Amino acid sequence: MFSDRLDAGIQLGERLQHLKGEDLVVLGLPRGGVPVAFQVAKALAAPLDVIVVRKLGVPFQPELAMGAVGEGGVRVLNEDVVSMSGVTSEQLTAVEAREREELERRAVLFRHGHPRVSLVGRVAVIVDDGIATGSTARAAAQVARALGATRVVVTAPVAPRGVNGRLAGDADEVIVVDTPDPFYAIGEFYRDFTQTSDAEVSEWLDRASVRSGADHPSLLVGEDPSHVDIEVEVLAGGHRLGGHLTIPERTHGVVVFAHGSGSSRHSPRNRQVAEALNTGGLGTLLFDLLTPEEGLDRSNVFDIELLAGRLMEAVDWLTGSRTWSQHPIGFFGSSTGAAAALWAASEIESDLGAVVSRGGRPDLASAHLARVKAPTLLIVGSRDPIVLDLNRAARDELRCESSLEVIPDAGHLFEEPGALDQVARLARDWFTVHFRAWAVSAGSHAGSAAVGVTPNEWGSTDRSTAGGHLEHTRRE
Repeated sequence: MFSDRLDAGIQLGERLQHLKGEDLVVLGLPRGGVPVAFQVAKALAAPLDVIVVRKLGVPFQPELAMGAVGEGGVRVLNEDVVSMSGVTSEQLTAVEAREREELERRAVLFRHGHPRVSLVGRVAVIVDDGIATGSTARAAAQVARALGATRVVVTAPVAPRGVNGRLAGDADEVIVVDTPDPFYAIGEFYRDFTQTSDAEVSEWLDRASVRSGADHPSLLVGEDPSHVDIEVEVLAGGHRLGGHLTIPERTHGVVVFAHGSGSSRHSPRNRQVAEALNTGGLGTLLFDLLTPEEGLDRSNVFDIELLAGRLMEAVDWLTGSRTWSQHPIGFFGSSTGAAAALWAASEIESDLGAVVSRGGRPDLASAHLARVKAPTLLIVGSRDPIVLDLNRAARDELRCESSLEVIPDAGHLFEEPGALDQVARLARDWFTVHFRAWAVSAGSHAGSAAVGVTPNEWGSTDRSTAGGHLEHTRRE
């Protein structure tokens, strides 16, 4: 017996913890599934959306489904039912037109202006307040897969025994809190099963959107702004780009990551560096520079101007919050992402605290290097000779304070034992020192002692000094 849908969502969220950390989208089935899904999305730190589906009923037997329609023009058909029932193409077209009109009306009503969250390449977690026959859940699973989900998980607080078998052909996994026997109706397992209204669906989506930082990260419902570790959606390029924002207590500043080609916010190397920065008191924002659809076009992956623009918009998104606008912002770029970071650093109007490049391709931003003002650290492996030469040439073009650090016996990806740990320490120390300098120059009294390094180790932290070039070979 669940107290209400929110209680059911909390219990369901506990059952789904093994999914946390994957690239998820939680999809509530309107209307009653949405408040349950809100709690699931909160427990999994995942974005929340609705999945609006309409069953296509046989004209003379509407309860018999011959398919379903979903947003984005998706239609799935059960050809066997269509054939056996003798439905003509004209009848099918008429049923689909009627149901699609209702689907679009409901989608607009429920979302209240929010765009549909892309499912391409992601895990779709479909949530309802209960499963009875399973027909709606099956249709939703089919639509989610047609919309690009690579894996579909159907979940509910309560369902009859045997539900796994009913959904086995459509869902990759079915997770239910309780499967009582006998099972008569979903509502009998809730103390409060008051009907959810259309307005309440919109309200839950609004709350989830605000909590995920869709507008800007100062609006986090139920979160302590001094210690945040959540999935977010960064507004950039007219898209909501998936990201992860971590702000430790008494942070020195926030580092925005720019990953290289073929990577994403889930890059294990960038996540390892981000964790080291978090431990050192630095906030991090890892986000996808492209939507899943954009990432399929290789020309976008190497469009440095496009990627730099997304970074600049991410900074606007961060600094739009009074909570974090008083902290310095830095860039950590890898490979082609480093070129985007340097390009953005040359054009951004706000005063960046620092830039770090790991195995970067600064040559792809060559025309912009002389305009970079933020202190810049270039880190390259000694076994990456071509990139090392490119970084040496780039260092000569930089007019800001800069340093080139060479990690002995490390390749382009720093996969050798201990190599990435050295990168993380160098980045942490560079950001900490120069974020402190930023705070001092901004007249701030914030900022704690630097971690493991003094300004003298890097040379002057006076950002008015031009051409302070250093090259070190690490012997750790």
